[in-house]
Amino acid sequence: MKNIIITVGILLIIGIGSYFVFQGGNKEEYKDTSKDAPELENENDTELGREQNENPVMTEKEWSRQSVIGQSVDGKNIVAYQYGTGETELLFVGGIHGGYSWNTAEVAYDLIDYIESNNDLVSENVQVTVIPALNPDGLGKVVNHESGFSASDVSGSESQKVAARFNGNDVDLNRNFDCEWQSNAKWQSRDVSGGSQVFSEPEAVAIKDYVNANNPEAVVVWYSAGGGVFSSSCRNGVSEETKNLTNLYAKASGYKAYESFDFYATTGDMVNWLAKEGVPAISVLLTTHESAEWNKNLNGIKALLDYYNQ
Repeated sequence: MKNIIITVGILLIIGIGSYFVFQGGNKEEYKDTSKDAPELENENDTELGREQNENPVMTEKEWSRQSVIGQSVDGKNIVAYQYGTGETELLFVGGIHGGYSWNTAEVAYDLIDYIESNNDLVSENVQVTVIPALNPDGLGKVVNHESGFSASDVSGSESQKVAARFNGNDVDLNRNFDCEWQSNAKWQSRDVSGGSQVFSEPEAVAIKDYVNANNPEAVVVWYSAGGGVFSSSCRNGVSEETKNLTNLYAKASGYKAYESFDFYATTGDMVNWLAKEGVPAISVLLTTHESAEWNKNLNGIKALLDYYNQ
């Protein structure tokens, strides 16, 4: 009996020892890896991180930008579309005569579309800025121009289009600039308002402030109609750089080059004010009021860009 009790005790000791040995082995084999995993603030962090990598935040240094440079009499935004980050800025302006010269806004929107589809048009040395509708109030009388338009979108009678030449104050914006300005101005044989004083109109102030702040290297302003490229001056002679621009654009586009616009007297003209400020500027008059003549103008634009890319 004693031997039996001893044997049972030994077996119990062996069993208990084996239990702790195996349990200890299991604890050694188990490893808590939770501390090795990256901590996530919430379950969506991984997905958010991927989205941020794929869509970086846009900055002012981005290649393509838009800015509102001012507002019209009726409160419409005047928008500048900017492409490139080069130090040499070329400025293109359309729509100064609103719905009367709607095709000048159309060619500017065509340029925007072309650049956005052909980024290589603008080199790293250049920034191209396009202001397609300097007179959005007048343009809005014959077409919805918010996202560009084509000739088929234009409506209104000829008399309505003539009335749409002027801004919300019934001022001819191309008679409101500081070069031989007069309040009682002329358009062909008609009397028109040049404003109550020089730069009385918010649209003219917007472009003045933009030019003064950004100092563009050269400016092209589209008008219609006449079919030609005209140099600018304000009784101070045509600069050599302006002559170069005139001849380059004319030769490439097929328009005739003119040293000055002398078909009738103009006062308060925008490009002549630019000349007074020392900025080379040309007026490009489309041949009619019905077409943007895009291919001709694209050739002229490319010629200027090639010139300034050198």
